Amino acid sequence: MLTLTEVEALARRAHAHQTDKAGRPYAEHLQAVADGVAARGGTEEQIAAAWLHDAVEDAALSEEWLTAAPLTDTTKALVRALTKQKGEDPASYARRILATPGARLIKEADLAHNANPARLAVLDEPTRTRLTRKYATMRALLGLAPDPDPAR
Repeated sequence: MLTLTEVEALARRAHAHQTDKAGRPYAEHLQAVADGVAARGGTEEQIAAAWLHDAVEDAALSEEWLTAAPLTDTTKALVRALTKQKGEDPASYARRILATPGARLIKEADLAHNANPARLAVLDEPTRTRLTRKYATMRALLGLAPDPDPAR
C-alpha cells in the first residue's frame, strides 16, 4: 500500500501542471483539503482520498490507474464517490457521496476550501457569485450547515 507521503507526492506530480481558477498551483488546493480532512478527524484513508479527490475527474490519473493502484478498497471507493461524472446533476452526485461512508467529510473540507473568501475574492464577480451559489447548494444537498469558518 502507498503511504500518505507517497500519495501526496503522487498527487502533486499528477496535478503539477494544473492551476485553480485563480491561477494558483492546484496542489495548494489538494493540500488544503487533506489538511481540512485531518483537522476534522479524518482517517488516513480519507486523507489519502483527499489528496486524490480530483485526480480522475481532472484526468490527472485514469480510472484504470485507480483500479490497479496500491490503495485500500476504502480509499478507492472514496475517490470514486468524489469523482463527479460528466453531465451528472448535483443531487445525484450528493447522493453518491452520502452513500459512501467517509466521503461527506472529504467533500466538506473540499467545499470549505473552495468557498474560502480569500480564494473567491480574486475571481471576477460573475464567477464568484456562480461558485458561491454552487458550493452553498452542494452543502445543502449534503446536509451541511453553512460553513461557520470559511477560512478553514
